[in-house]
Amino acid sequence: MLDKVLIANRGEIALRILRACKELGIKTVAVHSKADRDLMHVRLADEAVCIGPAPSAQSYLNIPALISAAEVTDSSAIHPGYGFLSENANFAEQVERSGFTFIGPRAETIRLMGDKVSAIESMKAAGVPTVPGSDGPLGDDDAANLATAKRIGYPVIIKAAAGGGGRGMRVVHTEGHLLSAITVTRTEASAAFGDGTVYMEKFLERPRHVEVQVLADGQGNAIHLYDRDCSLQRRHQKVLEEAPAPGIDPEARAKVLQACRDACIEIGYRGAGTFEFLYEDGEFFFIEMNTRVQVEHPVTEMVTGVDIVKEQLLIASGLPLSITQDDVQINGHAFECRINAEDARTFMPSPGKVTLFHAPGGLGVRMDSHMYTGYSVPPHYDSLIGKLITWGASRDTALTRMRNALDELLVEGIKTNIDLQKDLVRDSYFRQGGVNIHYLEKKLSS
Repeated sequence: MLDKVLIANRGEIALRILRACKELGIKTVAVHSKADRDLMHVRLADEAVCIGPAPSAQSYLNIPALISAAEVTDSSAIHPGYGFLSENANFAEQVERSGFTFIGPRAETIRLMGDKVSAIESMKAAGVPTVPGSDGPLGDDDAANLATAKRIGYPVIIKAAAGGGGRGMRVVHTEGHLLSAITVTRTEASAAFGDGTVYMEKFLERPRHVEVQVLADGQGNAIHLYDRDCSLQRRHQKVLEEAPAPGIDPEARAKVLQACRDACIEIGYRGAGTFEFLYEDGEFFFIEMNTRVQVEHPVTEMVTGVDIVKEQLLIASGLPLSITQDDVQINGHAFECRINAEDARTFMPSPGKVTLFHAPGGLGVRMDSHMYTGYSVPPHYDSLIGKLITWGASRDTALTRMRNALDELLVEGIKTNIDLQKDLVRDSYFRQGGVNIHYLEKKLSS
């Protein structure tokens, strides 16, 4: 078992990792910027190290500072959480070279899946269904690119191979706009990601965003933890998630779940990961793999009973998976509402002091948050301040509990998106299940 883990993150996920470590008897080291010295996990950790000023580039993204903190505290491993350096292959490589265990996939796996073109090629080889596309990066031959788009069929989408988070993509509806779109996307990708490689895919008009959670130990064992629906999005950022995804064709689901397991074994995957798909008309189409723990992992934990973060720690300790696929069963339904420090109408960030925080409770209610009354939300980081999760034996019960929990949740002193979440869980179309990824944007613009 790992002896001491340095948590290279902040906020709710850092507290989540700390709790899992404590359950396993693992000592913890909290690193923090000068703006985050009062974070809850910093108070609870066995040791704490300040790694720099408030800006992320000088603290949470500062690889030498993180590795130095691990060295001076005699840590045995580093958990990156999500965001920041969690999918940075160079960080994973430097952690391992410095003699520490990186709690996540190997650097070469992160690189493989971080490049969208190589990821798609790997998934095709492993039998995972993919979106019809260019089957590799686009070249400079205009005629060939026009022919590729004609073969795929308009509309198409041009994507940056190194893109992510909804950036580096452009939808093209007609042949006349294709070549200019490729040029502009290349330029933007080069500026944003340092890599101008782009590729082309069929643009699905009304898909849902459905993802599959996996765990693999890098020793030939892999399991899936079923699926989640993350279709309620704004500007490609998830707002509300649920598990399992409602209204999925059973045969298509069974095939894609098995394909994800097989792919993990094929690429020698290690740790927790998520295969993200677009789902339309009963078919799954792979879009990318996240090689880390996801923000929305709690909904999967609630319906499977599997502690995903503890499994990450066990796998990183060199142990085989503690459960088999036969041990994993779906029990009930779960929802997660992301609670952000932002104006519910304008979506502008709202940093400041939390003058009152009251978390809801009751059967099937879970609140993952680093907030407390008196905590000051800094302006330097992501606006996520908590995740409200509810479980029920049925989807209706879980949704009713979410409505009640949101009514109980109190956050004063700053603006939040709680009112938006209250509206969403009462929305008649969402209550039916199966809204597509464009639904929220259209709802907000109406």
